[in-house]
Amino acid sequence: MSSTKNITHKYLGKIFPVINWLGAYQLPWLRHDIVAGITLAAFIMPESLAYASLAGLPPVTGIYCCLLGGIGYAIFGSSKHLAVGPTSAISLLIGVSLVGIVGGNMEMFFPVVTLTTLLVAAIFFISYIFRLNVIVNFISESTLIGFKAGAALSIISTQLHKLFGVSGGGNDFFSRVYSVFEQISNINIVVLLVGIGALALLISGDIFLKGKPVALGVVVLSLIIIPLFQLNQYNIHIVGELPAGLPSLLEQNFNFSGINILIFRDIAELAFACFLLSYIESVSAGRTFAIKHHYEIDSRQELLALGSANLLTGLFQGYPSAGGLSQSVVNESAGAKTSLSLVFASSILVVVLLFLTGLLKNLPEVILASIVLVAVSGLIKIKEFKHYWKVSKIDFYASVFAFGGVLLLGILDGVILAVIASLIMLLLRIADPHIAILGRIPGTDRFSDIKRHPDNETFRGLMIVRVEAMVLYFNAEHIFEKLMKLVNENPDIKFLVWDFSSSSYLDITGIKMILRLHKELELKNINFRIAEALAEIRDIMRAEGLEEKIGRISRKVSLEEIVEEYLNNQNFNSDSKTLK
Repeated sequence: MSSTKNITHKYLGKIFPVINWLGAYQLPWLRHDIVAGITLAAFIMPESLAYASLAGLPPVTGIYCCLLGGIGYAIFGSSKHLAVGPTSAISLLIGVSLVGIVGGNMEMFFPVVTLTTLLVAAIFFISYIFRLNVIVNFISESTLIGFKAGAALSIISTQLHKLFGVSGGGNDFFSRVYSVFEQISNINIVVLLVGIGALALLISGDIFLKGKPVALGVVVLSLIIIPLFQLNQYNIHIVGELPAGLPSLLEQNFNFSGINILIFRDIAELAFACFLLSYIESVSAGRTFAIKHHYEIDSRQELLALGSANLLTGLFQGYPSAGGLSQSVVNESAGAKTSLSLVFASSILVVVLLFLTGLLKNLPEVILASIVLVAVSGLIKIKEFKHYWKVSKIDFYASVFAFGGVLLLGILDGVILAVIASLIMLLLRIADPHIAILGRIPGTDRFSDIKRHPDNETFRGLMIVRVEAMVLYFNAEHIFEKLMKLVNENPDIKFLVWDFSSSSYLDITGIKMILRLHKELELKNINFRIAEALAEIRDIMRAEGLEEKIGRISRKVSLEEIVEEYLNNQNFNSDSKTLK
């Protein structure tokens, strides 16, 4: 009976991590989680208003996302510090895409947002069921850096007209910037000064009060200064009335009947892009804190947690949400010990929605624009681009490719392009692998690349090569050509040894290439051996009859033993200058 109870508790704890951390909760943590929850609420309230405006939705929608997304994630999430709510990239993606989907039919706007969010949740749940959490590994860090930088500039371009107090225009980065410059003579100086003042305070806060709810202070200050100095007479746009009370379940006037198959296809494409952004951004942020605080997050469990968060936001008038790095940093730096901080933050937001929304009706839009501008500026990491250029040109080109794709094609196509860039980068690395010529490290029985270590020992007539990649159908011919080139450049070779330790997979085409290489070497009277192959590779080779044709492939035969056998048979001395 006790055993069954333990198994049930373990199973439920895996699906609902809240059971585990609540069971191990320590009373001293409570103070930290309460403080973190209050601090987080103060930070995300103005930021969520700004992001909802960026998405083209009523500002209060952003608070709904934080309120419900936080509760959903607290129950199912595996990170102790991740804070879920609207993010800049997803907000822009929603804002730009929905206009194209609904056209001029604004009655379809909310039904499309709701359906998109519910589809995002459905994709998360399907991915959880089929264990598709590996998808996060297909987006490289360099590609993500480029995408975020491009998205940041796109977001900045959407806020420029609010900062300068002119009308908005354009559907992409370049047309939006051009539209603002076209109206340079119509700039509202008062709005611009208010915006510059807000930017100065926010930037100063980022430098001197990092992790503190500076944005809330700027919001409160603007609500005092604008009426005090009667600045609203200068045509400063305000957010207007915010609905008081908690969000209701799928409002009755939502009508999905106008969504045909073509619109649904566009919504599905948008939902998939939101899913990718949400999952990648959330897991990336979650891992940052897990590494820092020495715990693990479950990438599969995150699918369930984010699916639950988006299900709640979709059912209660929100839009797609994710675990954002900026709000998570605030949560962590404020001392959060568990996800209970999200529950406390949501409780504060409930109080705001019930009693305080009336205070926000005179909030200037330029203040929200300033909050967005400062928030997204941190996504542009010039140092990372310089680092990639210095360390890895492929990573640099991938990041620039993703960056340019977002600016030229838009953020929706930019997401897809970022995925393609990552896959292309991966394929390029495998398609043209480095082939090292190995020599023995003096005084040891180990071998390394003689190009990097020219003092290594090599032996006349013997060449040891290591292909540093999987051997697959799309790189097998290239590997064959490079190996034959090495052989032809070294006519004294009598024995070629292939160190297979760096090749983790071998397919049928690769096996046929090895057999072809063996035959070509036989025609040149060159012996051929394979050494140090991994267990799975040895099984594949034996299953294809490779061992009978080229000789024994055993884990017991090392490179050192092959070298000693060769030297004993040939009576040659070592010579480090023989091989090219």
